[in-house]
Amino acid sequence: MINVLFAAQADRWEKYEHPLHTAFADLGLKVDLRTDHAPDTVDYIVYAPNSDVQDFTPFTRCKAVLNLWAGVENVVGNHTLTQPLARMVDPGMTRGMIEWVTGHALRHHLGMDRHIRDQNGQWHNYIPPLAQDRRVTILGLGELGTACAQAIAGLGFPVTGWSRSAKKIDGITCLHGADGLKTAMERADILVLLLPKTPATENTLNGETLKFLPTGAFIINPGRGPLIDDDALLAVLDTGHVAHATLDVFRIEPLPPEHPFWAHPRVTVTPHIASETRPVTSAQVIAENVRRGEAGEDFLYLVDRKAGY
Repeated sequence: MINVLFAAQADRWEKYEHPLHTAFADLGLKVDLRTDHAPDTVDYIVYAPNSDVQDFTPFTRCKAVLNLWAGVENVVGNHTLTQPLARMVDPGMTRGMIEWVTGHALRHHLGMDRHIRDQNGQWHNYIPPLAQDRRVTILGLGELGTACAQAIAGLGFPVTGWSRSAKKIDGITCLHGADGLKTAMERADILVLLLPKTPATENTLNGETLKFLPTGAFIINPGRGPLIDDDALLAVLDTGHVAHATLDVFRIEPLPPEHPFWAHPRVTVTPHIASETRPVTSAQVIAENVRRGEAGEDFLYLVDRKAGY
């Protein structure tokens, strides 16, 4: 019997218990899945960083910690965690992110806000450009960034992607490094942020880099709130250098009612809904990693502790 500890908030257990049992059974795994295993009996931990488990020292026979979240910034620096850590790459989450990002990219590309918000009795004959004439840049070419880049390119937009290290993706112009970041942002009529949160990525958009954007650019951030210097963003929105920012993630969540983003006419706030781990599909990813661990195979989506993701 394989002992799996589910370490997350109580409402998560209600959502994941049945999908996990089903996913383990589908792979022929005999699993004792509980929320209360004795630490020294646990083989795997299905983990959310906001759970009560913060000290991994007692889990002496644990083979891997399987994160329920795509982001690992709240656990990767835990010095008691010596076991392999796998982040969540969920097909359902990826699909949801593609839909949210392409939806808002098309919204800004087509100028839909002027018709939805400005029905004032005046006939404005605005004709948007074709996708081929609107450049999109994706900062971050991990699983989510790559999927979104490919989806947007499939709609006919010329897409540039940027990552810290060199990558090659068919149909995407891939850049990297400091010089590559400047070039990628200069090509961004629409800029999408899908970088992980690490010390190296904090304030990627700041008073200096925001000036690289073309006048009238749109920013879409479903990645991490600290990727943006809020004050610097507000400054370029006020001047009109950036036409609009659609933000799904923030430094403090929920976003405080008094935060200027709420009332700013050039900002759209969405409540961290761009994508969510889906219990059925993420349970299948977790079950596959348990199967791999038992078979002595490499785990999927292992975290690079030094890089932080």
